[in-house]
Amino acid sequence: MSLGSNDELKLTPQRLAILKYLDNNKEHPSAADIHKAMSRNFPTMSLATVYNTLKVLKRLKNIQELSIDSDKRRFDPDTGDHNHLICIKCKKIVDVKHEFRLDIPDAEKQEFEIIGNHVDFYGVCPECRNRKKT
Repeated sequence: MSLGSNDELKLTPQRLAILKYLDNNKEHPSAADIHKAMSRNFPTMSLATVYNTLKVLKRLKNIQELSIDSDKRRFDPDTGDHNHLICIKCKKIVDVKHEFRLDIPDAEKQEFEIIGNHVDFYGVCPECRNRKKT
């Protein structure tokens, strides 16, 4: 992750721990998830510290903020182009690296210049399906 200048993100032990937690994290954690994970080693770390760190990382384009879960914002350290598969039961989010070429008819574009797309797929994950069976 490129962290910009020291003024943008002072590398305190707490912030370094957050960066380490996010590095290659595929879970798409919320701020509360990150705070809970950090509280084991940093019991005095505030949720505000987590939010402030995420805000800077988002501004530096080191993470993406996902609006997939209406209950809480989730964060994705994978800033490359990809899509998501979301479990409607447990809200698990999985990356989908396949590129989908979608064309919008000219009449629907309303003169927009299309620069990209993001596709979200919804379903029930294997764990939730198995829980239902037992």
